[in-house]
Amino acid sequence: MQEFIAVIPARFASSRLPGKPLAEIAGEPMVAHVWRRARESAAARVVVATDDRRIAEVLAPFGAEVLLTAVDHPSGTDRLAEVAERLGLADDAVLVNVQGDEPLIPPLLIDQVAARLFDDPDASIATLAEPISDVETLFNPNAVKVVRALSGRALYFSRAPVPWDRESWNREAWDRDAVTHRPELLETTAWLRHIGLYAYRAGFLAEYRDWAPSPLERLEQLEQLRALHHGHAIQVALAGVPHPAGVDTEEDLARVRELMQLPGGH
Repeated sequence: MQEFIAVIPARFASSRLPGKPLAEIAGEPMVAHVWRRARESAAARVVVATDDRRIAEVLAPFGAEVLLTAVDHPSGTDRLAEVAERLGLADDAVLVNVQGDEPLIPPLLIDQVAARLFDDPDASIATLAEPISDVETLFNPNAVKVVRALSGRALYFSRAPVPWDRESWNREAWDRDAVTHRPELLETTAWLRHIGLYAYRAGFLAEYRDWAPSPLERLEQLEQLRALHHGHAIQVALAGVPHPAGVDTEEDLARVRELMQLPGGH
C-alpha cells in the first residue's frame, strides 16, 4: 500500500462527556488506546490533533506525535485540514481520520479505507459501510444510510431509510410495527449503514474548509453532503470486519470498559 497518515482529532470539550479523550479505560486514557490502534495499522505516521494541552501531556509518556490545533474548528474535518496545512502535505497525500472516541477501532479498517482511496485516483474521499439487518437501525435517524453506484461511489447519504421500498412499505402505510414483524423485507443488500471512518486527499481538505455548508448538509446535518454538492467523488467500501461502536455516552464508556477488561480486550 502507498503511504498514508492517520490523524486522530481529539477535542477536549464534549456536550455529553466533557474531557472524553482522557476518560480512563483499562488503566489508560481513551485517546491512548485509539493511538495504539492506529499505530497497529499500516499508517506511515500517526498524529494526534488536539485543542488542549492536557491531552498532549497525557500522551507524552507514550511517545505519541501530537499537534496542538485551533480550538474553534467546527468539525474534525476542519481540524484535519489544519493538520495537512501545518505538515506541508502535497495535494495527493492521504490522511485517514481516526475518531478519537473509538478505542476498539480495528486497524484493518484504517488500512481498508486508505486502500479504497488509493484504488480510485479521481475520488477525493473514501469511507466505509456495512449491511443493515434490522428494522430499528434502518429507521433510526442516528444511523446514517448510504446509497452507492456500481462503481462503489456514493450517490447519497441520509438519515432517512433510503432507498425506500415502495412496494412493501406503501402497502404497510409506513406502519413501523408492521415492518418490524416482517424481517424478510430486509433480505437484500440495498440498505447500508455508513461508518464514519474517512480517508481524504490533502488537496480536497484545503478546498473543503473554504466552503459554506450546503443546503442538503444543513437539512440532514451530514457534512459529507458538502463534498457531493461540490462534485467530489466519495468511494464507499464494505467494511472487511465488524466496526465496534464508539463512545458517545456514559453508557457507551461503561460498555467499552467492560469489553476491554475481557481476555483479549486491548
